[in-house]
Amino acid sequence: MSSDLSEIEKHDDSHPELNAHTDALLPDPGMHEHHWRPTDVDPKAEKRAERQVSLFFGLSALCSVLFVVAYFTVEPGYDGDVLAGYGASNLALGASLGFALLFLGIGVIQWARKLVVDIEMSEERHPASPAPATREVALAELKAALNESGMARRPFIRNAMIGSAALLGLPAIVMLKDLGQTNAQITEEQPYPGAGLEHTVWDAGVRVVRDVVGTPIRPGDLEVGDLVNAEPATIFDGSLHGAPLQIAKSKAATILLRMDPNDITNDVTRNWSVNGIVAYSKICTHVGCPISLNERTTHHLLCPCHQSTFDLADHGKVIFGPAGRHLPQLPLGVDADGFLVALSDYPEPVGVSYWERNTYDIDEIFDEWSEDHAADAEQYGYKEGGQ
Repeated sequence: MSSDLSEIEKHDDSHPELNAHTDALLPDPGMHEHHWRPTDVDPKAEKRAERQVSLFFGLSALCSVLFVVAYFTVEPGYDGDVLAGYGASNLALGASLGFALLFLGIGVIQWARKLVVDIEMSEERHPASPAPATREVALAELKAALNESGMARRPFIRNAMIGSAALLGLPAIVMLKDLGQTNAQITEEQPYPGAGLEHTVWDAGVRVVRDVVGTPIRPGDLEVGDLVNAEPATIFDGSLHGAPLQIAKSKAATILLRMDPNDITNDVTRNWSVNGIVAYSKICTHVGCPISLNERTTHHLLCPCHQSTFDLADHGKVIFGPAGRHLPQLPLGVDADGFLVALSDYPEPVGVSYWERNTYDIDEIFDEWSEDHAADAEQYGYKEGGQ
């Protein structure tokens, strides 16, 4: 036993006592040995890297130009040019713009990897808010970094990068053409009935029909409190197809509401009604949501998106919510067969406001409508004061 204890004591004496404040700390490993890049030591490799970077910037600029060429020369659309079974326009535009960005990115990365000065530094952490002297040092180091990046010493690749990046703006500018014509141009040309933002396919004598089924409506079909989603009969007569049909249907969406005529509080609303039946655009004037939540006893129509509320008994005025203007009202009449018809198009643009649009008071709108349409509307039973 004694021999065993002596061995333990001998073992313990072989290790010096540890100092917790010094010996327990790991030694500073220092920086790894720095390996210079070929471009740092070989002028030929440096020149070769400059040519490579400039080549990538040049390819990027070329692809930007090819994008513009393809935009104007390759025919898009259903009957456009085809390449490998795909739309040639999409392929050409996507490939040219994609490679323009790719080559520009590769050029910048290669520049940073091969030509920017390669210096390894380490420093102790410092407080987040530096002293003024430290800021001055940081600015000086930033200026030095700009010099070390080679921007001043290598004007060719610098200008190549700037040029390729600038040419990338060309596709963005060219694609603005796809925004299409202005509303004034569309309205003037009228490529199909109701084109543009100012008009719909509603017109004098166009019957009001139920949405989806397309059946015409007589005043007697509606009871007080009934709310009906309606469209113009033009939507169902086969005169419009494709995109023009969908656009016309979306803009012409209308709601019919029958109320007690004595509940109508606005003279304009009364003039454009038939036996207490009023018609308003279904498109909220805030952001264009479809409206159909009706408070039967108050004649208030609520938008489900942002709770804008309109009073249908008083020219559709806004009584609550973010909407900035009243709902446009569609003037109603009755044709010779007893069906509800429109007396004209909506007297003002439907939907949300836009920069070309003028906003008028409801009385001004009515006065202008009376000058243009009142005489022709008499054949459909119109008379000032209500029908």
